Amino acid sequence: MGQTVAEKIIAAHLVEGELRKGAEIGIRIDQTLTQDATGTMAYLEFEAIGIPRVQTELSVSYVDHNMLQSDFKNADDHIFLQGAARKFGLHYSPPGNGICHQVHLERFGIPGKTLLGSDSHTPTGGGLGMLAIGAGGLDVAMAMAGKPFYMIMPKIYGIKLTGRLRPWVAARDVLLEVLRQLTVKGGVGYIMEYFGPGVATLSLTDRATITNFGAELGATTSVFPSDEQTRKYFAAQGREEQWRELSADADAEYDKVLEIDLSTLEPMIACPSSPDNVVKVREVAGRPVAQVLVGSCTNSSLRDLTAVSKIMAGRSAHPDVSFEINPGSRQALENLTAQGGILPLLQAGARIHQSGCLGCIGMGQAPPSNMISLRTFSRNFPGRSGNKGDLVYLCSPEVAAASAIKGVITDPRDLGEYPAFTLPERYLPGDERIERPLPEAESAKVEIVRGPNIAPFPTFAPLPETWKGKVVLKLADNITTDHIMPAGAKILPLRSNIPAISEYVFSQITESFARDMQATMAEGFAGAVIGGDNYGQGSSREHAALAPRYLGVEVKLVKSFARIHKANLINFGILPLTFADPDDYDRIEQGAEVVIKGLRQAVLSGAETLTVEIGGRAVQACCELSQRHREIIAAGGLLNWAR
Repeated sequence: MGQTVAEKIIAAHLVEGELRKGAEIGIRIDQTLTQDATGTMAYLEFEAIGIPRVQTELSVSYVDHNMLQSDFKNADDHIFLQGAARKFGLHYSPPGNGICHQVHLERFGIPGKTLLGSDSHTPTGGGLGMLAIGAGGLDVAMAMAGKPFYMIMPKIYGIKLTGRLRPWVAARDVLLEVLRQLTVKGGVGYIMEYFGPGVATLSLTDRATITNFGAELGATTSVFPSDEQTRKYFAAQGREEQWRELSADADAEYDKVLEIDLSTLEPMIACPSSPDNVVKVREVAGRPVAQVLVGSCTNSSLRDLTAVSKIMAGRSAHPDVSFEINPGSRQALENLTAQGGILPLLQAGARIHQSGCLGCIGMGQAPPSNMISLRTFSRNFPGRSGNKGDLVYLCSPEVAAASAIKGVITDPRDLGEYPAFTLPERYLPGDERIERPLPEAESAKVEIVRGPNIAPFPTFAPLPETWKGKVVLKLADNITTDHIMPAGAKILPLRSNIPAISEYVFSQITESFARDMQATMAEGFAGAVIGGDNYGQGSSREHAALAPRYLGVEVKLVKSFARIHKANLINFGILPLTFADPDDYDRIEQGAEVVIKGLRQAVLSGAETLTVEIGGRAVQACCELSQRHREIIAAGGLLNWAR
């Protein structure tokens, strides 16, 4: 039987285990990336491992999230990240140079390589034929140290594309349709692989939009073949020598297949407050819009910005709309300027910001109360925008531009003929500000500057034989990492200070959680959290595991976990359990005492089911862990185990 693209890349990088679906495997990682909201902690973790220089082929430290420098915290972190890059042999992309996924696509991604990134939208690299996976910062630190990345061998979900997109229908609409059909849980346990004759009609930028947005399916990653469209993009980037062809074998088999005829799609939109709450734009057309944001790692490329510029030429944004542009990279901004695309945006009333994530991570650009914000972003979880009562819709650049003009949600086909445009055959590289790694002799002399907000990495005790705790919080389905550890301009700058950021754990749900945990610990109990399905979906932020662990949360019992969050829990010694009988969830009350007898022995011996006493009642819990995971949990976390 032939192999898919994903299977070929995994096979070429396999260092532990065998290519059997559902088994744990270890793969060699060629490249890593971090962004500043996760990177500071990742480099503190790398430093704790004790290896003087990264062991990967290429690693890049990007600054793109914590861009507002309203006090010393973010600026200090940027200095730390620059010093760490110089010390440990990384490339460094400074503030304003661009969003990590967009810049990595332009300057560093290579077909057939593996990429591990401390950001959940790392699968963007799958658009050019990489196996690009999002993970927690500690997993990335281990990869930089030359260690394998471990995962459960995923199944392969084939998305067969036929036909061609019609005018005004964008790549964003492809994934919105997939989300509509499969939901935010539809990709859990799978790699989404695109194939079929429709693939050849999509540019590399289109593909990157699809693989980026595919993170919202809960998938391990998404991947396209590397073909003539890929070669054209590499030629335009001046990197054609790094291109290679990569496609699935003709007799490759997929575990599931979803077929989409591109020619039947029309403009789509995700309504508040989930990426899978998808309808056709015509179904919600006419709703007044107060804010339109074009940007984020999903739709901020030169193609997207050019399309918006051409649509806005000779038109103006509605006076009731705040119309804002966040370029994805310095390269995109330089090329848009060179081809005359900035002036039409300015004349249309656009506010053009620096290249970065900005409003997508709640770093400014919060929408007004009870008014619609239309965004070309990847997530619209409640409150992620910085406004707890937000009404955030997700759409394509075409829908965004049309709605900015009309002042209401608008099907862009109502504007008439789609404006024709072409992209440069050769881009200005726009990478002048990227620092290359120092020679090893020079990097050894670098002293890393640490600001007062950079706290030492906390240490954790190993797993006890008998565990006693209390249910400190009971939660519903689809709890996101934004619920657990919020983002935004107030909290993000504390990412390198675990004691400080821990005060905001679950603050989106209850502001008393940190105080409740202090009281629980003072009584001699650890903390347990009860949750529903798809617990921990969304961002890869390991702080959603690390900060609760710092407060004393040591057990999470839920109906099901999102992949990255479960891995992060294990990395920091939090035991992830699932209900053997989901109906037991309804019988548990917040505040109940919890006892697990013989826990350490049961975990290390490979027990697949544990008896958990909750409120005096026995509940059966599934312990789905590899033997390596069990040893990590028993040690109190990955760093303890590695040492």
